[in-house]
Amino acid sequence: MIQGDLDHVDVEILKILQQDASLTNKEISNKLHKSIATIHERIRRLKEQGYVKRIVAILDRKKINRDLIAFSHVLLKEHTASTLIEFETEVSKFSEVMECLQMTGAHDFILRIATKDMDAYHQFLRNKLATLPNITTVQSYFVLSEPKSETAYPL
Repeated sequence: MIQGDLDHVDVEILKILQQDASLTNKEISNKLHKSIATIHERIRRLKEQGYVKRIVAILDRKKINRDLIAFSHVLLKEHTASTLIEFETEVSKFSEVMECLQMTGAHDFILRIATKDMDAYHQFLRNKLATLPNITTVQSYFVLSEPKSETAYPL
């Protein structure tokens, strides 16, 4: 269940936007049998309330030469607030890093890294990631296939 004061129309708008955010307010209004002004106002409110963080285009990574996806597990030497924040800040600057997730368990962070190929990943690891202070271990796992990839959350 979704938290907050969303009714079924808001939920339907969110579902539609997750599938195709390029639809116009008019197209969404036709699908939901609501006025364009109502849809416009509801989408504005959903954005203001933070339900919609941003609207983006999802690219085909192979067509833009990002064929290799790695999940790199990173263990840090120290775990003070300042060292964690420093790592997050610095790793977020790398264009190859698509996601940085702080984790529980054996590793502190998991990074999803997209590069052209193994050589590009090697250069990233050697010249960027390994230059950051406080890293003890990096273990990387490479994606062989991608049978499912979703960006939409079930609502």
